[in-house]
Amino acid sequence: MNLDLIRDAILRGDWVMSRPARIRAGQRYIDDTGVICALLEGEIIENYPDDPRGQSCLVLGKYRDRFLHAVCALDCNGTLIIITVYEPESPKWINERMRGEK
Repeated sequence: MNLDLIRDAILRGDWVMSRPARIRAGQRYIDDTGVICALLEGEIIENYPDDPRGQSCLVLGKYRDRFLHAVCALDCNGTLIIITVYEPESPKWINERMRGEK
């Protein structure tokens, strides 16, 4: 998984947000624009090559003054699946890049 593939899928409009991601984003007042901007300008901070859902990664991005995390995967057709999206918060995250408690 790499950022070029993520960006290409977004620019093609070939992306979907999973139902859990849509719910979580709504609960946290994160709109689609915020997610897409964060992904387009973001960076991969963790790769999950052995994820049971398929190879995925954690992208850190920023939209306005909010850091956002998005876990993404590509399906076999190249569609970007946004698995979840959230703001990194304590205690799970010390800051936007460093994990805290598990």
